[in-house]
Order: sequence, then C-alpha cells, then structure tokens
Amino acid sequence: MSVTHLVTHSGGFHADELLSSVVLTRLFPDATLVRSRDPDWITPAAGRIIYDVGRAYDPDAQIFDHHQRPNPLRDDDTPYSSFGLIWRHFGHAYLRALDVPEADIDDVHHRIDRGFVVPVDLLDNGALEPSVAGPLAGMTLPVLLETLKPVFDDRGADANDHAFAAALPVARAFVEAAVRTRAAKTRAEAIVTRAIADAGPSPILELPMGMPFRSAIERTGADHLLFVIHPRDGDWALNTIRKGGDTFESRADLPEAWAGLTDAALERACGVAGARFCHNARFIAVAETREAVLAMAHKAVASLS
Repeated sequence: MSVTHLVTHSGGFHADELLSSVVLTRLFPDATLVRSRDPDWITPAAGRIIYDVGRAYDPDAQIFDHHQRPNPLRDDDTPYSSFGLIWRHFGHAYLRALDVPEADIDDVHHRIDRGFVVPVDLLDNGALEPSVAGPLAGMTLPVLLETLKPVFDDRGADANDHAFAAALPVARAFVEAAVRTRAAKTRAEAIVTRAIADAGPSPILELPMGMPFRSAIERTGADHLLFVIHPRDGDWALNTIRKGGDTFESRADLPEAWAGLTDAALERACGVAGARFCHNARFIAVAETREAVLAMAHKAVASLS
C-alpha cells in the first residue's frame, strides 16, 4: 500500500491519536503527517490514512474514527479508540518492523492490546474512571501524554502542532518500550516453562538468569513452586513468588529471622556460609554462590513446615 499522508485532527490532542501516530509513522516514514479538520483532508482518498477524525470506521477506505454512532466495539463490547483500531489493523506489521520474531508476534500483539492499548481505549471513551487508579490517577500514561499539550493561555497559531510534534518522540519511547518488555516476557516464558519441567516436583525453581517468571508459573499451573533462584552479577538471588500481579503478597515469605540481616549476622541466622543479604520485607535474599543460595532456599522451604 502506497501511503502519502497520515491525517488526524488539528487542535488539542489526546493519547489515542498520538500513540496511533507512533505506529503509523514507523510503518510509513515517508508519509506526511497532516493535522486538520478540513473536509478535503478528512475525506478518504488514495494514499491517505485518516484516524481519530472523519466520523467513520471503514478499513477498506483507510479511515479509523470512533466518535460516531454506532461506535466500533471489541467482541467483549468494550469500545475502541483510534489507537485500538490502528493497533488492530497495523499492530502486527508494526511488530514486524521492530523485528519481533514471527513466531512471537501474535502473542506480543495480544499482550500489548490487553495491557497497553485497552486501558487507553477505555479512558479515551470515558468507559473507565481515572479515579480507579487512586492517588496514581495523575500518573497514567494518557494523562502524562496530555500534559505535553500547550497550556490554556499559549495561544500561538501553531502551538498545538508544535506540541504534538514534540510529544511524538516521547510517546514513541513508551510504545517501543512496551514492545520490548512484552517481547522479552514472551521469550522468558519459554525459558521458564522449560525450567519448570526440569524442576519437577521441587518447590524451588532455578533459572539461568534474572527474568520475568510469574506469568509462566501461573500459565503452567505450577502451584507447588515457592521460591526462585538465579545467578546475577557476581552472586545469586533467592526470590519469592507473588500471588498475583495486583499484590505484593507472596506464596511464601523468607524466614522472619532473616529479615534485614547482612553478611555474618545473616550467616548466623540461617546457618549458611556465603549468605549475604535478606531484604527487610523478606521477598529477596542474596548469597555468594549457587550452593549457598540453594541451601538458603531449602532452609526457607523447611521453615514453612
């Protein structure tokens, strides 16, 4: 498809068309980005992708708005914003452009849609109250991106366009980071899943390096696992496993007697030479060697019985 113009609305901007622009400008770097409400621009035409404006959703005509009635909905009846529509139709190509392995693209696309795109869609459509974030409501990505708009008394003729252009690389950094982290989680899941199989019935999971592990543990139903060990820069770490993504509560804590101790004091408390640190909150400990951290892990398991 030869695309010469990417068209969205002029004036103040929101996260959805800004994030959409990140995807489209990566896929069509030679296209001109036009911000306008002029009917001549927001009417479908050859070589033109129109988004967040135009009052129509017609992929064949390359127009992706969500403000009309009826508005476009997902299968679960949640509303799309322009970002959701652009991600639906161009997200796979965007991931390929960022060199995500073909075998991982569907999984990464789904992860980003559910964890990154849908929240933007819901907030943009008023289907989610910002207050659900509590005291962090002002720190959500859509809110932060919208703080890059001109202030109310900046009345320069091109103020919104200049602000949009300045905000675009900021938004790009967040989208590309989302891709990197989700792609890494997909790679990590494959490694962790193999390690779970190798661990068998043991409550201790050993990994070759630090990596996200909880999602693979949950997907495989490895409810018997209590602790994870892995090497890190020059030493070894012993980690607990959180019960879920929305809590800091662990399946099992490290022994209370270890809390906040270091070096010789920790060695005396746990009886393991080479024990070096245990966090006061008892979710991580560190030892000098694999043998030491494995001994600590076994003692942690034994303390639970």
